[in-house]
Amino acid sequence: MSPEAIRSFFGRLAAADPAPSTELDYANPFELLMAVILSAQATDRSVNAATPGLFAAAPTPRAMAALGEEGVRERIRTIGLFNSKARNLVRACEMLVERHGGEVPRTREALEALPGVGRKTANVVLNTAFGDETIAVDTHLFRVSNRTGLAPGRNVREVEDGLLANVPGEYRRHAHHWLILHGRYTCTARRPRCEACAVADLCPRNGV
Repeated sequence: MSPEAIRSFFGRLAAADPAPSTELDYANPFELLMAVILSAQATDRSVNAATPGLFAAAPTPRAMAALGEEGVRERIRTIGLFNSKARNLVRACEMLVERHGGEVPRTREALEALPGVGRKTANVVLNTAFGDETIAVDTHLFRVSNRTGLAPGRNVREVEDGLLANVPGEYRRHAHHWLILHGRYTCTARRPRCEACAVADLCPRNGV
């Protein structure tokens, strides 16, 4: 996709949704971090169903650590991989208390040192909680980037680097969420809704 087409692509997504955001429910960076860890291989809907009770019982890292693995496990049983996720949440909160004074760190290195946090999770937190121009590549972004030619790549890091290089600066802050939502609801895996797509004429799939 040419630079002019990419600019038009994001311009149209921006016009339709000027301030996109995550579909995870959260009230602060701590809750967002916990929710993103829980969302691995799970739907946002399942996470949103479990976190109100979890956050009511443990609204801070210190409280989550004190709740312990069993206490966390009982509140997230409806989420896939709840055993390992309970362990990661408690260990991550212990580290937040011990190393960061109970605050969510603002650097990639510190975030990725937490159990259950990889590059994608760190990118989500940096972008959504702190406004950094990071792009977290999930299955939706990977598909949309390759299908449209926005940033073709053989793996998620190639796609991430390509997007950071190709997305115009004024759109980089929200590119992550525009592409996730576009892939989730329009440019779907099996039956993309090209007839309802605002950028269909820019897509090589349609012969452009």
